Amino acid sequence: MTLYHPDTKITSLGSEFYDIVGPAIFPKTELHYKDTFSAETVGLDLTDDEWIKHFGLFNPLPNNLEKPLALRYHGHQFHQYNPNLGDGRGFLYAQLRDNKGRLLDFGTKGSGQTPWSRSGDGKLTLLGGIREVLASRYLEYLGVNTSKTISLIETGEELQRNDEPSPTRSAVMVRLSHSHIRFGTFQRQAFLNETDNLEALTQYCSQNLYGGISTPEELFNAVTLKSSELVASWMAGGFVHGVMNTDNMNITGESFDYGPYRFLPTLRSDFTAAYFDHNGLYAFSRQPEAMYWNLGQLAQSLSLICDDKKLLKALENFAPAYRVALRDKVFERLQVQPKNNQKDFEFVSLTFKFLENSQCSWPQFWHDWQGGAGELMRAKRSLSSDLYSGDEFIDWYNSLKEFEVRGAPPKVNTPVSLLYEDIEAIWKPIEKDNNWSKFIEKTKSFQR
Repeated sequence: MTLYHPDTKITSLGSEFYDIVGPAIFPKTELHYKDTFSAETVGLDLTDDEWIKHFGLFNPLPNNLEKPLALRYHGHQFHQYNPNLGDGRGFLYAQLRDNKGRLLDFGTKGSGQTPWSRSGDGKLTLLGGIREVLASRYLEYLGVNTSKTISLIETGEELQRNDEPSPTRSAVMVRLSHSHIRFGTFQRQAFLNETDNLEALTQYCSQNLYGGISTPEELFNAVTLKSSELVASWMAGGFVHGVMNTDNMNITGESFDYGPYRFLPTLRSDFTAAYFDHNGLYAFSRQPEAMYWNLGQLAQSLSLICDDKKLLKALENFAPAYRVALRDKVFERLQVQPKNNQKDFEFVSLTFKFLENSQCSWPQFWHDWQGGAGELMRAKRSLSSDLYSGDEFIDWYNSLKEFEVRGAPPKVNTPVSLLYEDIEAIWKPIEKDNNWSKFIEKTKSFQR
């Protein structure tokens, strides 16, 4: 087992980057979910009582942060700059090294009020916690870079919410991620014209998160490439983040803070996850554009300490990097080998065109065709078989036949999905009878 290796690098940045806070005191702490495998990768082998002690009561881990830290940041929210942000219902609880030597954070959601809570109660609904557990597990199953939700504990309060039937049950969750540094963390220092802090922040990220990159310009280029790969993974996975504000973008290119997310039932370019995204700013097809815009805001912040021309050159790498990453992710899902020429990209376009025009079930399609053109007979027996005909399908299928298979068909007989209806079916027995069997069954389905 990995040795426990605490390493509180965040404190090297100084108190300008965070506020020392305390956790809420909850009426109860009932453990519903724990990811023991991920905990063991950072050297934690905890009994249930110890788990609750650290991830429900938030007693400090040995030789780690003595008190939690609410991180400060700014951000563009639907393109409107907001200087009044920060961790409002969560905090950084601990930092430590994993079995590969990577620096990782334990962060919380629903752990109580902080100086940045504004009018909020600092709490998380149980349904919200369940949604995040499921999303992080499914994204990982799809091969998408994501923070991991490692703990969900019910806390015995009744919460009032505008977007859920209320009162509703409360919870606190803990996630494990490579960082909690956001694009908005840089924006805050630029807004305050704190160039020394901005340089310290870039050095922190370069040394601790990107393996010792030497200049801020190189850091921005690395973040651009990571972000292009991330959004390509979302597009190939049918994931709609929902709220791609700059304060929800992680500097390490991890999926992060995706509260109202959805996974596509069928491909609609204008599909939005958040009911309040009235203009479709973060619609499915606009996610690459949104990521590019966010990177532009990060570049603007870094321009205080960087060469503008080098930042612009790095930003120009986004589009070609995204194009290649999307091709790679699509071919990986279908388990076929790209030819590394223009035909690859034409095939990707044909795939998305067929999916949108046919309105084929998104999860069914990727399940049916994993393994390439040789899976035609299996696909013809699927629930979407009636859509696998006509000129548009034939054009797509003939294109698919040109690519060699590089992997096996799926081991399961039905698609593994996480649609809105799936989450509702999981939540109803929990809400009514505290029956977690469907939740457990779904999380097990995300194991390869």
